[in-house]
Amino acid sequence: MLSRSRYCLMACCGLPVLLAGCAAPLKQYPLQEQFGSTATYSRMFDAPAAKTCEAARRALLSQGYIINRAAEDLVEGQKSFQPEPEAHLQMAIRVVCASESIDGQVSLAFVTALQDSYTIKKSNNSASLGVGAIGSVSLPFSSSNDAMVKVGSQTITSDAFYDRFFDLVRRYLTLGDAPDAPDAPPLEPK
Repeated sequence: MLSRSRYCLMACCGLPVLLAGCAAPLKQYPLQEQFGSTATYSRMFDAPAAKTCEAARRALLSQGYIINRAAEDLVEGQKSFQPEPEAHLQMAIRVVCASESIDGQVSLAFVTALQDSYTIKKSNNSASLGVGAIGSVSLPFSSSNDAMVKVGSQTITSDAFYDRFFDLVRRYLTLGDAPDAPDAPPLEPK
């Protein structure tokens, strides 16, 4: 028969081995970030950073985005889409404007668009009601709850999407406050 201390020692030493054997191996994903060209997410403009961010704000507003935050060096906006009855997409765009010259007349705009995908999750709830005075009578009650559940999130990497955005920003920079500004093409990812 094992002594109590020897049994405790064996149990303590064997516990990590036992737990390690029960743990599922971590799934390894390939490296997603390459840190390649910066041309997709940034452009240089012949305007101060504050004017560039104002043009970006107007570009987003022209496409139906709700502006969540606007400052001289930052604009954040979001827009919702519903491509199917039980699917919902939400696009969030963040623009950061930085001065790129000593005199402040050239700026660099960095843009990132993030698209979140949601779907409706249906869950059935059921309960029963027991009435003690009558006996064991149960009346079933059921209900259904629908909830939007996030199923995916990705950064938009389409060069064409960002080219259209930067073209629209450039248009607002050159138009300034012109009252007869032409309608802009939509900014939807492809």
